[in-house]
Amino acid sequence: MKIYHNQLMNTLTQGFKPVWLVFGDEPWQKNNSLAVIKAHAQQQGFSEVIRFSGDNKFDWQQLIDEYQSLSLFASQRIIEVEFTTVKIGDNGNKILLALSEIISKNAALQDVIFIFHGPKLDGASANRKWFKSLTQLGCYLPLYDIDAKGLPKWLQNQARNLNVNLAPELSLLLIELFEGNLPALEQELQKLSLLFGTKQISLHDAEQLVIKQARFNPFQIIDALLQGNCKKCLTMLDQLQQEGTAAGQIIWVFHKEFNQLYAMLDKLAQGQQLNDLYKEYRVWDKRKPLYQHALNHISLPNIKRAMSRLADVDLISKTTSEFNAFILLADLCLTLYHGEIMTNFSLNYEYS
Repeated sequence: MKIYHNQLMNTLTQGFKPVWLVFGDEPWQKNNSLAVIKAHAQQQGFSEVIRFSGDNKFDWQQLIDEYQSLSLFASQRIIEVEFTTVKIGDNGNKILLALSEIISKNAALQDVIFIFHGPKLDGASANRKWFKSLTQLGCYLPLYDIDAKGLPKWLQNQARNLNVNLAPELSLLLIELFEGNLPALEQELQKLSLLFGTKQISLHDAEQLVIKQARFNPFQIIDALLQGNCKKCLTMLDQLQQEGTAAGQIIWVFHKEFNQLYAMLDKLAQGQQLNDLYKEYRVWDKRKPLYQHALNHISLPNIKRAMSRLADVDLISKTTSEFNAFILLADLCLTLYHGEIMTNFSLNYEYS
């Protein structure tokens, strides 16, 4: 059975499940999910936790041996298995298949809970027999990043759980400052709960206490860029620079995206249908609105200007340290939508 994070508590109350699979890269949801599953199990008497760390060199037979052994400390056990990689090899696949069969045959015992967790699964790993077999025995909880659209609801739920009463303008500030860093946002809410209790917390009350801890990656800049939100792009670039992100990493992502946008715009100009382009470039349904906005608002002349200036930025960043590459990257974000204006400004901002 496949569920999502917001369904976890309700699913736990529906009865015993011998297997939980928690996979994804969003740290708050992962930590929260594992803590909630284990806390619920411990309330039911599963007092002993045995932990393993598995990779392609791990002896997976240990899991079967542990499952079939008698515990000296507790009659009910949690066996937690952290995958450092989902590429576990044929031997791991074979033994986990055997383990799922053993668990199925002993379903009536209900004395051991397996919790498997690790990084985000690719399509091939999610289709492996071992994974499908274990999923059929319990619950698969995939973890996806909470984007800007879903963050207000997440913040509202967490504030309610902590009895924190946030003024609307403070909620907006927290969303802006902590987007991409849910663990830090939860800590901030806990701090506000301790300091203010249940009274409504105004923006004035909290603004001196709140520390800017938003974390972004270059791919999130691309999403903001496709939306045409240049202001957000500049905020993200500033934060990435403060965190020490290499400009070359962002340039590579921009180069890849600009080339695709140019190809798509060129084919649209030649009469190709948008849905055909989505298929050709494997644009997921969730991302189609982003590309639709970009393709409707970015012109062929401006994408050409942006590509030309990107080549110049790449050269400048590799040959001189006199210019701030992040200022030049900000120029590229603006050029995509306002190229006819930006082309009048030289990248050599010091002497132009």
